Amino acid sequence: MPKSDYHITTPLSERMRPRSIDDFIGQEQLLGKGKLLRRVIEGGEFHSIILWGPPGTGKTTLAHIIAEGSDCKFAPLSAVTCGIKDVRQVIKAAREYRAATGNQTLLFIDEIHRFNKAQQDAFLPHVETGDIVLIGATTENPSFEVISPLLSRTKVLVLEALTEKQVKSILKRALNDRENGLGNENITVTDGILDHIIGYSQGDARVSLNTLELAAMLATPDKNGKKKISENIVSEALQKKLLLYDKNGEEHYNIISALHKSLRNSDVNAALYWLARMLEAGEDPLYIARRLIRFASEDVGNADPNALQVTLNAKEAYHFIGLPEGKLALAQAVVYLATAPKSNAVYTAYAAAAGTVRQTGALPVPLHIRNAPTKLMKELDYGKGYQYAHDDADAVTGMDCLPDEIRRHRFYTPSKRGFEKIIGERMDYIQKIKKQKKESGR
Repeated sequence: MPKSDYHITTPLSERMRPRSIDDFIGQEQLLGKGKLLRRVIEGGEFHSIILWGPPGTGKTTLAHIIAEGSDCKFAPLSAVTCGIKDVRQVIKAAREYRAATGNQTLLFIDEIHRFNKAQQDAFLPHVETGDIVLIGATTENPSFEVISPLLSRTKVLVLEALTEKQVKSILKRALNDRENGLGNENITVTDGILDHIIGYSQGDARVSLNTLELAAMLATPDKNGKKKISENIVSEALQKKLLLYDKNGEEHYNIISALHKSLRNSDVNAALYWLARMLEAGEDPLYIARRLIRFASEDVGNADPNALQVTLNAKEAYHFIGLPEGKLALAQAVVYLATAPKSNAVYTAYAAAAGTVRQTGALPVPLHIRNAPTKLMKELDYGKGYQYAHDDADAVTGMDCLPDEIRRHRFYTPSKRGFEKIIGERMDYIQKIKKQKKESGR
């Protein structure tokens, strides 16, 4: 393809894709000197891996770099557009290629979390036999989205969100690159405008580059042939007014803080306003969903146990229908959280329990609640004196389950609000029964 055609048909983000680890910006924890992935690439010994990280952090690029440094045949698939038939065809070709050349196929699956269990199962025998080296890329937690047998046969590598400084370096490289970037277009753009683009894209290098490219296309050359990219041009490129996200990311954190504190104060109108501020500025809705899920446990807790399910449902609803309709699911969750009874008792209880663990170390499990699957363990009194609660009329015994050193510790103190009032009454009743049974020797 002639160079001019390549530039017309290929997005800037693809043209600027690094071809080697030395050109790669970010992920020093994996690619720094002596780090795991650099050693793998430079050593040429490849194993199946899952790359987990936010969008635009270099997962696909790393797959290409790994393929370039190997003798493997590169076979990329996207779980968004491919099905089990495509997978089987690639695996069949991989077996034939290995039989003919002795070399493996590096199978790259973008958004592997979108494959269902049966589709993921199809990889297992071929990863084990070595016909394929699997590289999966996902923005979702592999613990929940990738089947356990596949996880046990792969190494999960975590990619971190790019910093604003790193994204700016990528944009400036594109502005100066005369071969693949925008270096021949005589563009003028201030650091402040670049900060606007970076703030909107939230660490996604792909979005930043493509926004910059569109803004460059919209800019009109002056009489000297110079193109000046202004805030208005960037706003037009985004098809929305750019809301404030300053270069240090402070406003981003200010607004999520405002949302969280409005929810905590049960101010439904303020919470909806700050939600809209974030969504209309281009914030990742899944980031907001994660914060709402956290709030449901941290600030509502057992005062309304349904809050956690409501926020999880909102996240799933957004996943299912996307934008713009998915915004309503998040708004519904915000209204629910703002009007729900509040309690941080679970939050403080866990903090207290964790503090005790740090202070007292690994206290031994009391013998009477240890499992005793072998004869030796029984001889050592594992499980001796265990009281099976279901055999009791109240399903409560007087048995202690904490180590003796902390037997009297109490971590959870429910509030008097919402469902926690009922939990507190239930705890008082259980404590009364336990005391009676201890005194009676039961």
